[in-house]
Amino acid sequence: MRRQRRIALIINPAAGGGRAARALAAVQAALGAGGIEHCTERTRSLDHARELALMVAARGEVAVAFGGDGLVGAVAGALRNGDGVLGVLPGGRGNDFARVLGIPLDPVAACGVLATGVERMLDLGEVGGRAFVGIASCGFDSDANRIANDARLVRGNLVYVYGALRALVSWRRARFLIELEGEETVTVVGYSVAVANAKAYGGGMYLAPDASLEDGLLDVVTIAQMPRLRFLRLLPTVFKGKHVLVPEVSVRRAREVRIGADRAFTMYADGDPIAELPLTVRALPRAVRVIVPSS
Repeated sequence: MRRQRRIALIINPAAGGGRAARALAAVQAALGAGGIEHCTERTRSLDHARELALMVAARGEVAVAFGGDGLVGAVAGALRNGDGVLGVLPGGRGNDFARVLGIPLDPVAACGVLATGVERMLDLGEVGGRAFVGIASCGFDSDANRIANDARLVRGNLVYVYGALRALVSWRRARFLIELEGEETVTVVGYSVAVANAKAYGGGMYLAPDASLEDGLLDVVTIAQMPRLRFLRLLPTVFKGKHVLVPEVSVRRAREVRIGADRAFTMYADGDPIAELPLTVRALPRAVRVIVPSS
């Protein structure tokens, strides 16, 4: 920020297996050392985080989401199309929104962005009235996210790789019907459909390597049927965004997309369940003001 503001840390103490809670004292010390006035608001749920974000904005403070991408998305959604400002301190397992923006993944180091960063208007995605900052996906990803969220023994961003490997064992292909605004319906038989506002999810998987947070569009990534072994070999390439080069992966762009499937799936966004298929995903251009690194 170019001008000094008081900030409110909106923290989920359980995020990232307690990572945010463990780092809280060090973050508070770093903010104090930098002369940044701050207070701390602890959340009980994502709905509570949305309430806190509105309260913080009404006080004229920067709402800093200190947790995972689910918390960031909830706070961003509450602030959309308003006068509030969103700050981000990574404290979850994936922290992909911070990664895409170039915010340090160490929350103490990320405090520097709150002091010296600039404000930019960024896009959001929306499903059923709920906003997300990163990627919403379904199909194979529904199973992988559910397994990752239920995991207790695997820590850090490796939990998403664990979820994918576990999901692959029992996966059976699905048929997806995808209606992109202004285009004909596309049928995809295979693994998943993802709608990306940002480039990455799952702790550094660049599923939509060309997605932009400032173009007013969503990147729709589909993965068609392939043998399990080929899919397994494809997984590591997602961390560099090279998977889009294979013929089974397609990327389209649209402002709005409707998705249905031949069986029930839950769509996950920012790592949390957001809606059941069939559903419509929309882009919300320039919806939220976010503090980002100045260079």
